[in-house]
Amino acid sequence: MDTAHSPWQPPLIWRAAQLLARALVGLLARLEVTGDVPAHLRRGPLVLAANHISPFDPVVMAAACQTRGVAPRIMATAGLFRAPVIGAAMRNAGHIRVDRGTRAVHRALDAAATAVAGGSVILIYPEGRIGLDPGMWPERGKTGAARLALACAAPVIPVAQWGAHEVLPYRAPRGMLRGIARALWRRPVIRVHFGAPLDLGEVSAASPGAARRATDRIIDALTDTLAPLRPDEPDRPRHVDPGRPSDPSRTHRRRRE
Repeated sequence: MDTAHSPWQPPLIWRAAQLLARALVGLLARLEVTGDVPAHLRRGPLVLAANHISPFDPVVMAAACQTRGVAPRIMATAGLFRAPVIGAAMRNAGHIRVDRGTRAVHRALDAAATAVAGGSVILIYPEGRIGLDPGMWPERGKTGAARLALACAAPVIPVAQWGAHEVLPYRAPRGMLRGIARALWRRPVIRVHFGAPLDLGEVSAASPGAARRATDRIIDALTDTLAPLRPDEPDRPRHVDPGRPSDPSRTHRRRRE
């Protein structure tokens, strides 16, 4: 992949939004960011693969990436792009619309591959939804993140986060004001850790089942990166959201080597 040309430059609106996100997270919680993104990867090409636990996750990730000098283009659900103000901001910031459950979903992967090839950093949630694993561990992933990384020969960095679920409930905007009031009072700790770059070079993109094997490696790495962030909550989270459903059907089971 030719990366000699100038990489994509994040628009000013996105840089400003990251600063705003950092201020908002600082108001509602105590943000602790550990790990780092190697300097030579901060402007891409790079895929950031994050676990998804709350509607507040994109704000947390924007803030955490800002602390590390990274301005990723986010693959986000189409609903955000249809919102009157947020949608325009998302488009102007260079984020990528994902029309889940439609044929157009493949366009998002093509757009992301073009972006990565052009030197961008892409942030993707490989689970494909807010996870519903009973223990809130990363659930079995969709293959989009792996296919993107394999197609572009781009490195993947697992980014684990914990605590955003204590700010906004699963069913937000329902219960949002109560969640925000609770966060303002208690100011929960939100931890984000940038893991080591994941080498998918051993997975041949042309081999049968490559995307599935690479996806499982990404979810394994996410799980390993998340574990130190919740040492006193190894099985179930302390904070229980009564509106959050439980779906064990996509529980991730580590592949045996």
